[in-house]
Amino acid sequence: MRAPSLRARLRWLIILVMVIVLLPLAIFSFRRTLAEVNELSDGRLAQSARTLQVIIDQGGTGALQGRAHGGDRLVPTEGPSVRAVRRHGHTFESEVGFQVFDASGRRILATTNLAALPPPQAGDAEFRDIRADGYRWRLFTLDDPGGVVIRTGERYDSRHDIRRALWLDHGLPLLIGLPLLGLLVGWAVKRGLRPLESLTHALAARPLGSRESILLEDAPLELQPVLDALNGQLQRLADALEREHRFSADVAHELRTPLASIMLNIESATVAGDPAEATASLAGAQHNVAALARRVEQLLALARLESGMASEQARSIDLVGVAIDVIEELTPVIAECGAELGFGHDDRPVLVHGHEAALAALLRNLIENAMRHVPAGGQVQLSIAHGLTATTIDVADDGPGIPPERRAAVFARFHRESGSRGDGYGLGLSIVQRAAELHGATIELLDSPFGRGLRVHVAIPHSP
Repeated sequence: MRAPSLRARLRWLIILVMVIVLLPLAIFSFRRTLAEVNELSDGRLAQSARTLQVIIDQGGTGALQGRAHGGDRLVPTEGPSVRAVRRHGHTFESEVGFQVFDASGRRILATTNLAALPPPQAGDAEFRDIRADGYRWRLFTLDDPGGVVIRTGERYDSRHDIRRALWLDHGLPLLIGLPLLGLLVGWAVKRGLRPLESLTHALAARPLGSRESILLEDAPLELQPVLDALNGQLQRLADALEREHRFSADVAHELRTPLASIMLNIESATVAGDPAEATASLAGAQHNVAALARRVEQLLALARLESGMASEQARSIDLVGVAIDVIEELTPVIAECGAELGFGHDDRPVLVHGHEAALAALLRNLIENAMRHVPAGGQVQLSIAHGLTATTIDVADDGPGIPPERRAAVFARFHRESGSRGDGYGLGLSIVQRAAELHGATIELLDSPFGRGLRVHVAIPHSP
């Protein structure tokens, strides 16, 4: 079963709300109008009785004797029935009547339709309802100070007609107006949801992998937070895809060195004629395999850090200890390059709050990049110091260096300077930059203190 569309849901909700509001209002208005009509009809009965009272006071009951009333005579006792004059389907004259009694309770005068009613009794209310000849009557009794009692009556037929008219007046607008209202509400909802259709078309036409924000002209205020959240989600999705691509490239870059060391050790063991030399080469290969496994774990940890999945794992780390582990891991690379690596640091541990995998990747790539660019017999200096506001890492070399105007470009992925040694992929400094971003650190490329070459300065701020 298909779920209702948003348009249909809004349309029916609006109609339901209007019915919930209009129906009680219609019932309240009907009851209030009916009460007003009853009061008006009662007032007319009382006015008729007082009119008769004025006539009797001025001319006595003889003023009414023999007078024609709609073509019929009023008789004091029993007379001919009142002729029912029909107008527009109603017998108006038979629906009203009156009685006049003297002080002794004898009927002096009455219309035929009320002639059979007994005289009023003591304690009767001014207004009361009775049934006579199969009809329901509304009576009003007026006691004249002169002793005459006047009673006027009206059948409920006219009041019932008014009630039916009120039902039609209050019911027809709902019966006829609600379907029309449903059509108009449907049109209004469709027009009001047009920005959603525009958003659908914009998403359908969006190029794959696009980073451009979705913009809608004249977007309503209620849709703007949705657009902001959607653009943010699309941006995060693009970042996640980019991280996946970068991770694949990082794996190739990070595993290249340990794999090469393993292959070199195995080849040495294969061609070695001395069993002791072969054993030493295999031991080196085993050590490099363990380093390779650790490198894979670090890469996975770095990937989790980039995706924000392991932010709670940040802890206090001895940066000097991490640097020593990285130097030991890179010993075959340092020996192959033929360069000298110096390491200067404080005698006490240098603690930073961060992620060991990211810091190890930062140091490893800084040292490897420096070793790759210095000539044989060159020198690389690693320095770690604990400052007042930040812990600093400096890696300086006496290689060819990078001109100041091109230093900003080296952080781009797969960027390699012309004349660089080795078969790197141009990912080292981009990995360094991402690891620094994870710790809120800053990176600067400066002139080397050796007179030529490059110095990379990383400042990791202290945690609050």
